[in-house]
Amino acid sequence: MAAAAGGVPGVAGAGGSGQGAGFRPDRGGAAGAASAATSTRTVTDGGGTWRLALTAPATASAAGQNVTVTGSGFNPAKGVYVGLCAVNGPQGSGKPTPCLGGSDQAGTTGAAHWVDSTFGGTLPNTSAYGPGGTFSVTIHVKADLGNGQICGDTVECAVVTRADHFNSANRSYDVHVPVTFN
Repeated sequence: MAAAAGGVPGVAGAGGSGQGAGFRPDRGGAAGAASAATSTRTVTDGGGTWRLALTAPATASAAGQNVTVTGSGFNPAKGVYVGLCAVNGPQGSGKPTPCLGGSDQAGTTGAAHWVDSTFGGTLPNTSAYGPGGTFSVTIHVKADLGNGQICGDTVECAVVTRADHFNSANRSYDVHVPVTFN
């Protein structure tokens, strides 16, 4: 991802214009050999206030690698997908798409993970939320999303959460952690 030449659009601290209220990218700390990044967002949905936090590696191998993504503060009544997607603008401004692996219903690519309190753990690449709306999942990421969509070249990409297929128009659960491929 070419963050040095303008950064991810709309990402504060990466050359963008900011994510709006509640966004805080945090590039501190380390996760193994790779630096981790955290994005946060506070949303109101279903009569509650949710303080979403998503942490993922800030860099990854362009050829592909498995990465661990953690989340906290999510509404356990709302399922989310976790994956690598093209993003355009601030969190919540538009659905992150396309995503690596597309709709991997067979669970063969490992490129996406579904976190859901009802169905999580019943299918490949799914899990239920932990206490307090937490999760820790492993997904496969690589720079080439397919169809000429290359992270950092033709599109800006981030590890994201987004509302699942039961509520796909809801942008409240979109959280982006920009990723750079090397």
